[in-house]
Amino acid sequence: MSSSTSTRPAITTPAEDAFCSIERTLGIVGERWTFLILRESLTNGATRFDEFIDTLGIAPNILTARLKKLVESGVLEKREYRAEGSRPRMSYHPTEAGKQLLVVLGALGQWGDDYIPPARGVTQTRETSQDHKRLRVGFVEDPSVLKDVDEIEFVNTPAHPRYEAA
Repeated sequence: MSSSTSTRPAITTPAEDAFCSIERTLGIVGERWTFLILRESLTNGATRFDEFIDTLGIAPNILTARLKKLVESGVLEKREYRAEGSRPRMSYHPTEAGKQLLVVLGALGQWGDDYIPPARGVTQTRETSQDHKRLRVGFVEDPSVLKDVDEIEFVNTPAHPRYEAA
């Protein structure tokens, strides 16, 4: 993971003229529903409109607006699919830029686990996908030891509403 941005595609944001990277990022992902859509996409594999509706209980018009913004911003991409006997529909898949938001989701989840844990217990852990070692999000000095987002998974614990024992 290089710190150079020259090889990364440009992302469009409503706040693209802002000097602050945090402000520009919040122009894309700074709404509650957007983070929840990303959580479902990145940690639970949701790709279809009805999956987001069923899982989140989000109003269809809000979901439509948030998905549109994420696609236009280069965080998700649309792909056509067709269920047997149905008309073509679109599914939504994380781009490389979208996958990198796992770090942000991991940091938010970690902060919540540490400072406002749910009464039933933590609902997801962050682990390496290969050997299931627990991970913490933090600042690092040597980027050569970073785990790629493809090597990380969010694992539902028994306290999670959709817990499935492995």
